[in-house]
Amino acid sequence: MAERTADLTTESTAVITDPAPATDRVLSVRDLSVKIRRGERVVRPVTGVSLDLHRGETLGIVGETGSGKSMTGLAIMGMLPSGGRVTQGSIDFGGTELVGLEPARYRAIRGNDIAMVFQDSLTALNPTRRIGDQVAEPARLHLGLSKRAARQRAEEMLALVGIPRPGERMDDHPHQLSGGMRQRVMIAMALVCEPKVVIADEPTTALDVTIQAEILELLDDLRARLGMAMILVTHDMGVIARHADRVGVMYAGRLAETGPTTDLFERTRHRYTQALLASIPSLTHDRGEELYSIGGTPPDLSATQVGCAFAPRCAAATDECRTVQPPVTTEGSHAFACWNPASGPVQHTAVRVAEPSAPTADVATGPRLDVVDLHREYPAGHGSWFGPRRTVKAVSGVSFEVAAGETFGLVGESGCGKSSLGRMLVALDQPTSGEVVFEGRSVTTMKPRELGSHRARLQMMFQDSSAALDPRMRIGAVLREPLAIQGIGTRAGRTATARDLLADVGLPATVLERFPHELSGGQRQRVALARALALDPTVLVADEPVSALDVSIRSQVLNLMRRIQRERGLSSVVISHDLAVVRYLADRVGVMYLGKLVESGTAEEVYAAPAHPYTAGLLAAVPEASPTAPTAQPPRAERVRGELPSPLDPPSGCRFRTRCPLATEVCAEVEPLPLQLTPTHSVSCHHANANGAS
Repeated sequence: MAERTADLTTESTAVITDPAPATDRVLSVRDLSVKIRRGERVVRPVTGVSLDLHRGETLGIVGETGSGKSMTGLAIMGMLPSGGRVTQGSIDFGGTELVGLEPARYRAIRGNDIAMVFQDSLTALNPTRRIGDQVAEPARLHLGLSKRAARQRAEEMLALVGIPRPGERMDDHPHQLSGGMRQRVMIAMALVCEPKVVIADEPTTALDVTIQAEILELLDDLRARLGMAMILVTHDMGVIARHADRVGVMYAGRLAETGPTTDLFERTRHRYTQALLASIPSLTHDRGEELYSIGGTPPDLSATQVGCAFAPRCAAATDECRTVQPPVTTEGSHAFACWNPASGPVQHTAVRVAEPSAPTADVATGPRLDVVDLHREYPAGHGSWFGPRRTVKAVSGVSFEVAAGETFGLVGESGCGKSSLGRMLVALDQPTSGEVVFEGRSVTTMKPRELGSHRARLQMMFQDSSAALDPRMRIGAVLREPLAIQGIGTRAGRTATARDLLADVGLPATVLERFPHELSGGQRQRVALARALALDPTVLVADEPVSALDVSIRSQVLNLMRRIQRERGLSSVVISHDLAVVRYLADRVGVMYLGKLVESGTAEEVYAAPAHPYTAGLLAAVPEASPTAPTAQPPRAERVRGELPSPLDPPSGCRFRTRCPLATEVCAEVEPLPLQLTPTHSVSCHHANANGAS
């Protein structure tokens, strides 16, 4: 029987509680509210949040950007940004009240008893200091160790988190380490004093799926070995499903739903949680159906909230939802604040994707884009008196075709050469050798003047929309600029075209007068797509088009890209490390590893029957958004482990052999040639048959 606790006059929401004994509780937060003053504007990122954390458990906090997840963690750490303060509530840590605690006592707890793993390791680490000194510093400050003892402790911690040759790495600087290694250093810094509580704020957001799996496995292992409690802050429901014991879903600064992970996923009650789960692209999603997406955008947290904050985006909202804050309903250890609760995962009517229009006669006879034996090498430094100049081998002999109206997906880890290849496709970089043939003409050998007019039909959508859009230009000027450069239309005509482009990507005409910083991440990505479509291209290269977006906004943009491609008959090359995104968008898929295409085929062939152990390992590392779902991968698939070798000196023979569970002597001696498994499926592997391919 559900128990409803109604208190419509307070700002309290659901409490993340657990039946564990109170003696195991290490952290108790009650009715926490935070305000941040930005000039005349007051933002309320956290409102009435209550949670308990027990020894040895992982508590997941999930939600969209701006939901208050990270700010809750910063409030616990006493590290709110300038202008921020706790206005209400209590933070009890082992009997010590942290709200209002004098700074000196707070500093003694922060880093010693409560530590934090920050989201961006590159900015969190001091670029001017050596790794060993940064890891040793908390041990010297909090444990009173000598410089020598602290460095020894730091080296032990680097070894504990899996840094190879930790003694050598002690004298490295952050820029000399990969993203995965830097994140391990951040974890070592957080754990060097063996804290009771660790707050991991999006610890794997910028990492590849393989490194993400290793970092999360490492955190789980260290939590169990050291007996610490962990708060895992993330927007990835797949990460929550596999690594959290209990979970709290935040929306607009409040806890919308809480409960044990399995119970919350299987008996979803809040409509926002339901919508979040439905929005996640999965490896098994039917490509013939659009992704479920949450309409609208999260609310402005500086505005007064009336009723349920999710009501403007909720299909089940009523007048009561729009006017009265819902009370908390408890069902055992499961709690939620929703007037019209759901009864499990969303059951929505799937919208079928229309078939693309047939290609026109002039392009139907051959590929629109033909990549032939493409190589790209970059100089690395200036060499030395005693040896030749070294080069980074970014792309090494890649070939593929893209037909009219087709989407070709490129997947692989960071550093495998995907983005370098994308830049060569649109002639932003010149290949060292090989060529790109666009509609029968070689882009590689075109003169600059000829290329300028030809590039109108070959456009690129960049990964970082914030950096790709000029911050000094209004959106209208951004969209008119390519038309003006190509001498298309009058100013009035270009403005009309810009307005039409915004309508095509689902944005109002008022956006024309706004600057990029005034738009949300999803809106900026839509503008970037409109900018790429301004010259009516026939080929679009999209480099990580949704990597920086929340899952709810991501599904909107992915559906939009599919619709635009169908309506315009576009050919596309989609570059991503997110295998679910490529599975949804791509007709054919190419898997890159250290500059080479190791497998290619239709999406169905590559995902259902991966022939290369690297492909199978990538798929095995993808977290499913279900705590009880069995892996969808072949039973012999083993997750890819270890670091990507340096492209300065790639391994001999098969470049994947240093991380391959099937490697033998022949792999080190002979580079595998492409093996045609079917007319559309090829693989470069000496052990393709052993990996399950026929």
